[in-house]
Amino acid sequence: MSALAELEKYVASLSKPELAELDRMLAPELKALWLPEPGNEPQGKAYYSKADLMLFGGSPGGGKSDLLVGLALTEHHRSVIFRSQSVDLRGLEERIITIAGRDGWNGADKILRRDGKILELGHLAKPGAELSWQGRAHDFIGFDEGAQLSRAKVSFVMGWLRSVIPNQRRRVVIASNPPTGGEGEWLVEWFAPWLDPKYIRPARSGELRHAVTAPDRDATTIWLEDGDPVIFLDGRNYRKATPEEVIANKDGSRDDVITPLTRTFIPSMLRDNPYLRDTGYRAQLQALPEPLRSQLLNGDFMAGRADHEWQVIPTAWIKEAQARWTPIPPDNAAMTAMGVDVAQGGMDHSTIARRHGPWYAEVISRPGIETPRPSDVAGMVVTHRRNGAIVVVDMGGGYGGGVAERLTDNEIPVTKYNGANESLAKTNDDAKIGFVNKRAEIHWKFREALDPDQDNGSAIALPPDPQILADLTAPRWKLSTRGIQIESKEELKKPERLGRSPDKGDAIVMAWSEGEKALIRKMKKRAKPSQPEPRDHSVGSGWLAN
Repeated sequence: MSALAELEKYVASLSKPELAELDRMLAPELKALWLPEPGNEPQGKAYYSKADLMLFGGSPGGGKSDLLVGLALTEHHRSVIFRSQSVDLRGLEERIITIAGRDGWNGADKILRRDGKILELGHLAKPGAELSWQGRAHDFIGFDEGAQLSRAKVSFVMGWLRSVIPNQRRRVVIASNPPTGGEGEWLVEWFAPWLDPKYIRPARSGELRHAVTAPDRDATTIWLEDGDPVIFLDGRNYRKATPEEVIANKDGSRDDVITPLTRTFIPSMLRDNPYLRDTGYRAQLQALPEPLRSQLLNGDFMAGRADHEWQVIPTAWIKEAQARWTPIPPDNAAMTAMGVDVAQGGMDHSTIARRHGPWYAEVISRPGIETPRPSDVAGMVVTHRRNGAIVVVDMGGGYGGGVAERLTDNEIPVTKYNGANESLAKTNDDAKIGFVNKRAEIHWKFREALDPDQDNGSAIALPPDPQILADLTAPRWKLSTRGIQIESKEELKKPERLGRSPDKGDAIVMAWSEGEKALIRKMKKRAKPSQPEPRDHSVGSGWLAN
């Protein structure tokens, strides 16, 4: 017997009072402006999910945008849906008008006001665009194609998810296709139990997991076993809050008690949408060139992240280096070099990458606001330096000079690096291509060192940090008349690219290329035979004394 037949049999068995109660229960949904598409199981699952933060999507045509609009129109009082560019909002605008009509719609401001409810559309592409949403409370925040947005901007606007309406549900939904070319890597950390194949306790589609954001320098996601409130001691270390501390937190007498929120991921594919799967759209996706075809057709958030055509370092090579990583260096190898990327104030981080031969320790990072003086960064170096390691300091931006001076004053030799300086190096291949500057050189030399096809492969081992993966996969290159040129930091910091400074990646490549050359110079100096003291022939000795 089919499910429909079973349902009809059940309804026929109900008494008049039971039928009346069923009508009462169904009335709100029957009157709703929008309901999940019949037959689209993932969309219905997402609509009724209890998650505070949800990632929904996979391939185009899975009903992502419709879910965001439907939730805003039926389940919430104050809603906002974001896209990257202003022009991208047209599709959402058309869908809102189709479902709700034009009554109450203001096309100039892209806002719907009706029956005391508000639905806004916004974009976050321009620098500082997120600041215009500061303090504007919403009980529903949706991000359409979230992988096109920077983590920092998404986090910022999420800070105003709140409502004064009693019992009003508050939630965030990120609807997205898989990220490409190193962009959107933050989604892997935010939803690691579903997206990261190396996560030790994978989650099922729609399963709720509890998480908190650590008050460390990288705002790391910490996954918990349950929803009990916690207190962070320092960095990522935490303990469960006592009942007394939880009560004090509710009373407002302490604010260090953090209540975990739930997250989930629900994949949605074209085949799940009964309205589009038989329209020929699948054939359109099948006609796309690789790797775009597989990425969009399969909706795999891991396999779908194809490298950009001009990406400097292939993603697979970095992942292989991270797979080689162990918590301690092989054979307890000594520290050989440190790459120091300096930030004094601002949004960037002062970052130190420590090398023990080809093995890298976990990168040390502190917000620039915590290292406003050269002595602060120099202190970080002194604290973590071991075995007389080479210290490479980035002199670009004008911040490294003071740090180098403080270290030199403390008898710590410094190798000064400036990415804008001239490079005399060439590529290792037969083409022997030059580089526009030192920045291009150090990135390309790190690429060559990671190449698994070189003699004996690559021994480089990198910490399995998603931010390192994003930093190293973000830069792109081009061939100019002067040689290979790599994107500048300023380009990578744009919202449509990485959205922040690639501090960890830059520190790592500095520690390799410039650190390796400085180490070789140091070893040659040590190996050079000592010269005998020159004789002073002004004073007679031996037979000359007579």
